[in-house]
Amino acid sequence: MWRTRAAAACVICRSLANSSYGIKRKSPLQNLHLVSRSIHHPHYPSSKFQRPPLRISAQLFSSLNRLPLHKTKLLNVKYGYQSHRNFWLARLASRLLKLRYLVLGSAVGGGYTVKKTYDQWKDMMPDLDEYKWIVPDFIWELDEHIDFEKLIKALPDADDLAKLLPDFDKIGESFTSLKGFFSPGYNLVSEVLGASDLLLLLGSSGETAFRATDQGYDNDKQFKKVSDKEKIDQLQEELLRTQLKYQRMLERLEKENKELRKLVLQRDDKGIHQRKLKKSLIDMYSEVLDILSDYDASYNTQDHLPRVVVVGDQSAGKTSVLEMIAQARIFPRGSGEMMTRSPVKVTLSEGPHHVALFKDSSREFDLTKEEDLAALRNEIEIRMRNSVKEGCTVSTETISLSVKGPGLQRMVLVDLPGVISTVTSGMAPDTKETIFSISKAYMQNPNAIILCIQDGSVDAERSIVTDLVSQMDPQGKRTIFVLTKVDLAEKNVASPSRIQQIIEGKLFPMKALGYFAVVTGKGNSSESIESIKEYEEEFFQNSKLLKTCMLKAHQVTTKNLSLAVSDCFWKMVRESVEQQADAFKATRFNLETEWKNNYPRLRELDRNELFEKAKNEILDEVISLTQVTPKHWEEILQKTLWERVSTHVIENIYLPAAQTMNSGTFNTTVDIKLKQWTDKQLPNKAVEVAWETLQEEFARFMTEHKGKEHDDIFDKLKQAVKEESIKRHKWNERAEDSLRVIQHNALEDRSISDKQQWDAAIHFMEETLQSRLKDTESVIEDMVGPDWKKRWLYWTGRTKEQNIRNETKNELEKLIKCNEEHAAYLANDEVTTVRKNLEARGITVDPCLIKDTWHQIYRRYFLKTALNHCNLCRRGFYYYQRHFVDSELECNDIVLFWRIQRMLAITANTLRQQLTNTEVRRLEKNVKEVLEDFAEDNDKKVKLLTGKRVQLAEDLKKVREIQEKLEAFIEALHQEK
Repeated sequence: MWRTRAAAACVICRSLANSSYGIKRKSPLQNLHLVSRSIHHPHYPSSKFQRPPLRISAQLFSSLNRLPLHKTKLLNVKYGYQSHRNFWLARLASRLLKLRYLVLGSAVGGGYTVKKTYDQWKDMMPDLDEYKWIVPDFIWELDEHIDFEKLIKALPDADDLAKLLPDFDKIGESFTSLKGFFSPGYNLVSEVLGASDLLLLLGSSGETAFRATDQGYDNDKQFKKVSDKEKIDQLQEELLRTQLKYQRMLERLEKENKELRKLVLQRDDKGIHQRKLKKSLIDMYSEVLDILSDYDASYNTQDHLPRVVVVGDQSAGKTSVLEMIAQARIFPRGSGEMMTRSPVKVTLSEGPHHVALFKDSSREFDLTKEEDLAALRNEIEIRMRNSVKEGCTVSTETISLSVKGPGLQRMVLVDLPGVISTVTSGMAPDTKETIFSISKAYMQNPNAIILCIQDGSVDAERSIVTDLVSQMDPQGKRTIFVLTKVDLAEKNVASPSRIQQIIEGKLFPMKALGYFAVVTGKGNSSESIESIKEYEEEFFQNSKLLKTCMLKAHQVTTKNLSLAVSDCFWKMVRESVEQQADAFKATRFNLETEWKNNYPRLRELDRNELFEKAKNEILDEVISLTQVTPKHWEEILQKTLWERVSTHVIENIYLPAAQTMNSGTFNTTVDIKLKQWTDKQLPNKAVEVAWETLQEEFARFMTEHKGKEHDDIFDKLKQAVKEESIKRHKWNERAEDSLRVIQHNALEDRSISDKQQWDAAIHFMEETLQSRLKDTESVIEDMVGPDWKKRWLYWTGRTKEQNIRNETKNELEKLIKCNEEHAAYLANDEVTTVRKNLEARGITVDPCLIKDTWHQIYRRYFLKTALNHCNLCRRGFYYYQRHFVDSELECNDIVLFWRIQRMLAITANTLRQQLTNTEVRRLEKNVKEVLEDFAEDNDKKVKLLTGKRVQLAEDLKKVREIQEKLEAFIEALHQEK
């Protein structure tokens, strides 16, 4: 029994003494156990005995590749002794002769059979030359661009791998210390196997290799007693060192793989294969989310597509985690202040170059250049500030950014403003509530992945975001918890087990799919991504949290975090995207049915299409201005200009000149006043009239209804375009100077060439005077009240003031009858006379009232006299040609009105030419600029093109576009799967 146990122990020890990975090592018999040597030879010929070599392979294990764990299998080796016999040479020769015939016959028959079978199989195989097109061209050319021999040389060989393995002789010496604790035999075997299992279990948290070894035990050696804790510490340190070596080898291989993928992507990007490259899945999905962000309908289905929502307390490290995942420092910097003021959607995808670009811009920012990184951060900051409305601190408007680069995990992340507990000075009072509402709006999406960021350097009790996340996702089915600043937490936290409780989900009142611990730098904003990675790797390699198994290897580093988040994101996308596509399909059917019932005869035009239709109508109406006839322009301009200046001509030129005693004084007065009027007021008035006339004609064309073709949905837009165009239009400044010269020359001409012009001037003067007389009669009637006919017919009466004015009027009319050539103004003694006469009848009158009434009475008398004189001058053209020689008739007032009429005609003609040749075209240009500005301003279009019909068409277009893109994405997703 004792010999059997010792033999079994010897077998196990010899198995452990061999090296792994197929490396042969010979162990002399002196190194074997004493019992083992005595069993193999009863006479103990240890110097001559040689046992066969034994190979043992140790299986690698990694938490990243998820390889199964295999225990080391020990080969059972049988040993025996070959007995010495006589005639062994003869027996061996006879057996070899029989073997010769068997081998020869089998070789001949087998060769024929093999040849026949090969020919049959060869005939059955198709000609593969015809199917070479299936394999892409770059596969055949791959060896021309990639040096595989150099790559193979770069890989470690078996000897290098053997050097990386731990020194098993030292480990064997540690096993000798176990002699005092175990009895010989099977007890020793069971302890060695148990130690092997323990080492493999400790090595399961990282990439490491373990190999078992045996060591001969000498009964004469003294064994050292080592505690279990010291043994485990030594083995863990050895495993961590081995893990570090293989981790570096893995990173080197990944870097080479990244370079190869970059080379292949660059070849595809240059179009070497002359084939159209399809959009990546993540880009297609990001386009759908961009459309949904602009979807302003009342339907809530746009919030049910997955995306990764990054939430956390302010300064918890959300942005830093995002930058580590994106592998670039792309966000603005800040120390303790709020930097993220609006949601930022970041789409990560793989590409040959590390670049970033906005969805509404074609500029690419090279993330490998510091100047481009600074420009990108500045652009994001500017966009955030512009999106924040006046009086607010944060904005709900989403900034969409796409980041491409080799080795990036494909996903869509939304960085939200940090949750705050107190509103500080400089913030809007509702900042806290606004941030909470934005966070809840994104997290209440049942398909959103919530990336909860918690600062590990602060007390857990100060966390705000964990309560918010637990409300939105109580079961933790879509939440990933990330503990940042673990390096500071390890230094500051008195009890490291508190960090373990956080990572195990036992401290916070929330549940999560996974828990991760990361380090995002030392707090220096100038650190590069590479330096942060090195610092993070170095920290976790030396961290007690990892050595004491408080943290597991797959729960640390941002690399493992990004892999986990990407996996969860795509899992959620595959599970929910088809359901969302069906929801949009149903929504589209409902909208189409509503349109058919409400607008059966109208096309489905969305806001942009309606704007284009309105734009064409407005431009057509502007062009219609050029089709206005010259006669129409001149008639409108002449009539409007005379209405504007007639009062000045009558009151300030004609009436004062008519008070003169002779024709010479009359003409002199007229010439002086016309010159002053022309130099100061007339050109400006003419330009104002022309500009107002252009506006009126433009407004008439814009507001003119065109029967059934008129669509009142454009009225707001047309009015806004008209007002903005007129506001921007400025008349040519040199027009007044040229017009002044033309008007001055026209007014200086006094020669009436024919009787027709003379009659036209008389007619013009009569119309003007009759119009003024009618206005004067109306003013006098208002002053004195209705006459006796109206009082009897309409049962109206006069007021006390009207009675006084009536008596004053009667008294002044007597004064004019007494002196028909009375001057235009009353003398003071005349005013006194009139007042005393009225007082004699018991009527008290103020002198100002007398003068005011006299002005209207004399004006009426003068206008009637002028009309009578105008009738007398109808036959005065003959005397005019003779310059009124030997004639008592003087018609200088007719000449004045002819000069005014001619000036009006020439001015109207000049303004008409300026309008049609210059100003209408400038106005058309202004209208086009306004329309272009409105086309770029989406808010302006939404404000001006409103109504149920517009909103319904807009919703229908958006839903169709989303459904089509979702279907294309689902098809591509199935193809990739």
